[in-house]
Amino acid sequence: MPSGILIVDDHPLFIEALEQVIQATFPNAAVFKASSIEMARGVLDKENRVELVLLDLSMPGTRGLEGVIELRKRYPKLPIVIVSALEDPRIISEVMQCGAAGFISKSTRGGDLSRALKDVMEGSVVLPRGYQPPAEVSPSSDLAARIATLTPQQVRVLQMLRQGLLNKQIAFELDVGETTIKAHVSEILRKLKVNSRTQAVIEAAKIDFDSILGPSRDN
Repeated sequence: MPSGILIVDDHPLFIEALEQVIQATFPNAAVFKASSIEMARGVLDKENRVELVLLDLSMPGTRGLEGVIELRKRYPKLPIVIVSALEDPRIISEVMQCGAAGFISKSTRGGDLSRALKDVMEGSVVLPRGYQPPAEVSPSSDLAARIATLTPQQVRVLQMLRQGLLNKQIAFELDVGETTIKAHVSEILRKLKVNSRTQAVIEAAKIDFDSILGPSRDN
């Protein structure tokens, strides 16, 4: 039984429903909540009781797989299970490539959700019933592997590059020297195998949902 579970979601009604399932499944577990990745970092840096993170993919301030990649890199030993309404097999496949401990659909009923949470805490990987990995490998799979070589701070710098921030602005946000940011950018370019900040941003866009789903995305 986990000591604590962190819900990272910005939909109050779903958070309330998920909290009820957690309390019914693990009565003694503390439930923590965060409505952004930044808030999640704050909870995880302060609370050592958290043994499981339940993360929605569509979070404010992040694009595509950025959230799960950042948390996975920053807290490598902490199981992170995606709880999302984005059920496309291509997205599920990419999430698992990023190191998630499982994927639970937001449409899952309470009893099945409870069973899935128990399975995760017992060390099982949980996936939607009937899930089949896509036959073709997405271009973002290789990118996810390259991003996995970045340090947590480099992941954050990459996110800020995608937001169009300059080195000086990134240094201010992260409270470090501009020289440090320049060094991070150089390492990002090397690890992503690109030659410029613009190319790094273009590469990183491949982890956005629209790029993963491609032109055949269902409307």
